[in-house]
Amino acid sequence: MAGQPPLITVTDLSHSFPVQGAEPVAALSGINLALHPGEMVAVVGANGSGKTTLGRHLNGLLLPDSGCVTVDGMDTRTRADLPCIRSSVAMVFQRPEDQIVATTVEDDVAFGPQNLGLPGDQIESRVRWALETTGMWEQRFRPPHLLSAGQQQRVAIAGALAMRPRCMVLDEATAMLDPAGRRAVLDLLSQLHREGMTIVHITHSMREACGAERVIVLADGRVAWDGPPAALFRDPDRLEPLGLEAPPAVALYQELARRYPGLPGGLLTEAEVAEQLLGRLARRSASDEPASEEPPAETGRPALSVSAVEHTYLEGTPFATRSLEKLDLTLYAGEPAALLGPTGSGKSTLLQLMAGLLEPQAGKVVLDSHQPVSSGSRSVAMLFQRPEEQLFETFVGDDVAYGPRQMGLPADEVRRRVRWAMDLGNIPFDHYKDRFCQGISGGEQRKAALAGVLAVRPHILLLDEPTAGLDPRTRREVLETLRQMVQDEGMTLMMATHQMEDVAELAQRAWVLDRGRLLATGTPRALFQRPDLMAQHGLEVPEVTSLFHRLWQEGADVPRDRLTLREGLEALLCGLDAGEKRA
Repeated sequence: MAGQPPLITVTDLSHSFPVQGAEPVAALSGINLALHPGEMVAVVGANGSGKTTLGRHLNGLLLPDSGCVTVDGMDTRTRADLPCIRSSVAMVFQRPEDQIVATTVEDDVAFGPQNLGLPGDQIESRVRWALETTGMWEQRFRPPHLLSAGQQQRVAIAGALAMRPRCMVLDEATAMLDPAGRRAVLDLLSQLHREGMTIVHITHSMREACGAERVIVLADGRVAWDGPPAALFRDPDRLEPLGLEAPPAVALYQELARRYPGLPGGLLTEAEVAEQLLGRLARRSASDEPASEEPPAETGRPALSVSAVEHTYLEGTPFATRSLEKLDLTLYAGEPAALLGPTGSGKSTLLQLMAGLLEPQAGKVVLDSHQPVSSGSRSVAMLFQRPEEQLFETFVGDDVAYGPRQMGLPADEVRRRVRWAMDLGNIPFDHYKDRFCQGISGGEQRKAALAGVLAVRPHILLLDEPTAGLDPRTRREVLETLRQMVQDEGMTLMMATHQMEDVAELAQRAWVLDRGRLLATGTPRALFQRPDLMAQHGLEVPEVTSLFHRLWQEGADVPRDRLTLREGLEALLCGLDAGEKRA
């Protein structure tokens, strides 16, 4: 580990990206790092801080403008060494489809070893080992594009493993996965680390960062922190300027520690927090049962109704997949709502049907006027899961202006809407209007895409994973923007998400889907009182809720239905006060 010679050394690394008609944008400035064999390293930082740019330098996908990167003594700027460097350091991208090239899983995993010129028996052995390690051997003959997102990510990891690398760099590889898929990938990374592989995990999940041995924080292209996670997350005042925050249960505990100085610090997990609190909380009677909350009555004016909708992909072929089956739901005017479900449950398909981008093969989707939804409807707008898929203009300002221009609005009104939407979406007009759409970070792309749909001023906004891949500060900004649109503009909102904290903070009603069927509906508070239902379908409850379930099950006199940090803090302050009085 740290006593061994570094596997990767980064020395005075700087890198910039060009901007038409302006000075290049510095992505990295004077980075110095040493990564040792067998380390588990998390790289975190705000969107645009340089994380992906750094990751792509570690195996020579990008080359330094100045400084150097060496892998086991080989300089990435030496072209002849690149094949060996890329065999030693494998890269796994956030989008697995960016690195899946073959028509079957088995052929895709074999692609790397084949390019190394290995004998056929070695290729076969490596492919089998990689697929068995990732749990994908039984899927080896399937076309990758017919796999779920989680399975595709496992195939991408298998392709990297087949190169037998000494180090694996993962760039937000869990951001788009459902909770079960994310846990499976993290378990696999832990297994590989135990076997001696160096893991560099670029992530916006602070819970994932807490599981690393070392955390590197980037800010404005520079190293702002390099050390153990316990030291980083111990001080909330250090995190805020970096756009970061502690995981919810840890943040809740830190707020308690401000009021109760006797509480020990340095905790990183929900289980550690629960253990510290249990001895300080009053015990409940064994007969105490929390009151269950009934789902709210369906009231208000329907904004959009889905009736008996069915949809099958590749219908009539051997690969036919039923995505929705006799599904009914009604979205009411002015409500923020959420779609929950594992990868492949039909959430994205349902959103596309609601937006008129797909036509139901059975059933119907209608607006409150009883008119069928169509792709040309200005009442409904959709933000896709991949923001880069709907950014097509060269410059950000032009992309945000595209919708208003198509509406035939006067030039001054277009400019007013663009400035309003960009400023509201925390992507300031004056700073970003002339930036290249493909030259900004993933988080900035997501905010630009959101500004583009807000500029149309739709009555109904549909969002597919709106905060995936965002740093904590940007996530809060996006949620606040959406909250403002609901409260101030009366917008109806439906988001499909795997981020349960987003549901707890924003949604008034939620639906749980799996395999195209509606399993449950109700308020988030009511649904999250059924952790068994959530777990059964590969989901989870918010971390604060999970903490309160754990405390309640261990006999603490606390409610089980707390959803957010604020609610949890209020309940625990009462509980600790009661515990002290009884003591």
